[in-house]
Amino acid sequence: MGARAMDGQLGRRFFVDPQLTFQRRYEALRAVFVEDRTRAEVAARFGYKPAALKVMISRFNSQLRKGRVPPFFSLTDADAHRDGAATKTQTDPKSPLSPISAS
Repeated sequence: MGARAMDGQLGRRFFVDPQLTFQRRYEALRAVFVEDRTRAEVAARFGYKPAALKVMISRFNSQLRKGRVPPFFSLTDADAHRDGAATKTQTDPKSPLSPISAS
């Protein structure tokens, strides 16, 4: 497999299997609104509980009604923990993060 084919596979995986919270949220909402997928299907595909996806859709609609664009492209604390980075709230950079804080 050539370099271009490998890059294409990585690019495809980026969109098909989003890892970061903000991207997974964006792709899930896109699947509901653009691809017209059912909430049950989208929740299963992106690892959300159906009730959590329903709340996410409600909040998204509320933001749109208020004329606000949801901030999909800002990192959350969960993303920082997943990547092994310390968050602003950690007081001692030498102490390890607890398993509870990373969940």
